Amino acid sequence: MNRKRVMTGIGIFLLIMAGGILGREGYPAEIKVGTVDIQKAINECVAGREAKRALSQEIEQFERLTAEKQKGLQELRDALEKQGIILTPDARKTKEMDLQAKFRDFQRWEEDRRNEISPKRLDMEKTISIGLLRVIQKIGADEGHTLVLEKNETIVLFSLLRPWT
Repeated sequence: MNRKRVMTGIGIFLLIMAGGILGREGYPAEIKVGTVDIQKAINECVAGREAKRALSQEIEQFERLTAEKQKGLQELRDALEKQGIILTPDARKTKEMDLQAKFRDFQRWEEDRRNEISPKRLDMEKTISIGLLRVIQKIGADEGHTLVLEKNETIVLFSLLRPWT
């Protein structure tokens, strides 16, 4: 974290020092740098709050179903332990195999649901980030910023500077 701030500071310093050079050939004479805390912006924008709420509801439903299924498996396990003494070895083995099969099915189900939720979360974040980036670029251009950096990372979100070729 500290290294990122040092690198950001060095980058800004170099841009400021290069200001005299960049003032030529159509580049802005002054460099105006802005910063944005992307995570805070995502959490505070309407789309971000709605996406977070929808995802939270889906996760809560998943956790509730998971707890119910785990409880059912535990009840089967407890019943098997209680009946274990009176069951024949073959019957006990059959019930243990059934319980193991149900447990494997539960694990597959749980993994599948997690694999469904993760891409949804990433898709929501991507959609919100794209919209947020458009807003940042518009505000950066409207307010005359040369660069807009992500506050916690060394990421350029908007630049009026042309690439060095």
